[in-house]
Amino acid sequence: MQLILNLTPTGMIPTKMMTPHVPVSIDEIITNVRFCHSEHGITMLHLHARDGEGAPTHRAEVYAQLIGGIRDFAPDLVICASLSGRTVSNVELRADPILKLKDDLKPDMGSLTLSSLNFAKQASVNSPDTVQTLAQMMFDNGVVPELEIFDLGMANYANYLIMKGLLHPPYYANFFLGNIAGAQLDLAHAGIMLRDLMHPETFWSFGGIGDAQLGANTLAIATDGGVRTGLEDNIYFDRGRKILATNAMLVERIHRIAAEFERSVMKPAKLRELLKLKPGNGSYGR
Repeated sequence: MQLILNLTPTGMIPTKMMTPHVPVSIDEIITNVRFCHSEHGITMLHLHARDGEGAPTHRAEVYAQLIGGIRDFAPDLVICASLSGRTVSNVELRADPILKLKDDLKPDMGSLTLSSLNFAKQASVNSPDTVQTLAQMMFDNGVVPELEIFDLGMANYANYLIMKGLLHPPYYANFFLGNIAGAQLDLAHAGIMLRDLMHPETFWSFGGIGDAQLGANTLAIATDGGVRTGLEDNIYFDRGRKILATNAMLVERIHRIAAEFERSVMKPAKLRELLKLKPGNGSYGR
C-alpha cells in the first residue's frame, strides 16, 4: 500500500533561535518545500504562514504568496492551510485563507482541530461552535477538512460531525501521539483512536510530537497508515536531542524506512483521486 507523506515544514512554534533550519520567510518555506518535493517526494503539505517578523499569521495575502510560489513548481501538490486557533480566536480571521483565496491560490484543505487542548506551554481553543462553523465554511467553499485528532474525545467528535452532516466523505485525519495533554505513543492509545474513526473512505496519518515523532511515523508505516513529519512537530533528528533536523532529513528518513516495508510514497495525483479533490494544475479543492 502506498504511503501518504504529509510534510509540515514550519508550524507556529519553532524559531531561528531554536533551530537555524526552520524555514520562516516566504522564500525560505518555498525553497524548503521545493527541495523536499524534487529531491525526495512528498504527497501533501500542511502550511503555516509567518509575517515579516517571523510571527504566525492568518492573513490570506501571505498564504497567497506561499501557495503561489509552491504551485509554480508543484501544481498538483495537495496543500492544506492551517486554520489554527492558538493565536487567533475570531473564526472569520482563522478562515481567512479559505474564504479569500480562489482559483490557482485556493488551498485544497484546511486544518480542523476537533476540540480545545493544551500544548506544553500554550492552549489551542476550539469551541464547539467554532469547530462546526469552520467545518461548514470549508464545505461551502469546496475545501476539505484535515481533521486533527489528539485524543479519543476528538475522534468521537469527528463521528458527531459526520452524524450532523458537517463532514463529508472521503475523510482525511492526522492522529497525534505524544502531546503532553493527549494520546501518547502507545499502541492502545493509537489503536482506540483509529478504531473510533475507521469509517469507510477514511485516510489517516500518524504524527508525533517531540520525541514521539520517529516512533509515531514508524508505527504508521508498519500498519499501512500515512505519515506526518516536519519541523513543526519536532526540531531534533535524534531522541537524545543532539542533532538538529532539517525537513529534508526527516523526509528522506521516511522514504528510507518505508522502503524497508516495501511501501512507496504516494504521488499527489493519487491522493487527489482518493479524496475526490480536483486534479490540480489550476483546479483545486473539492
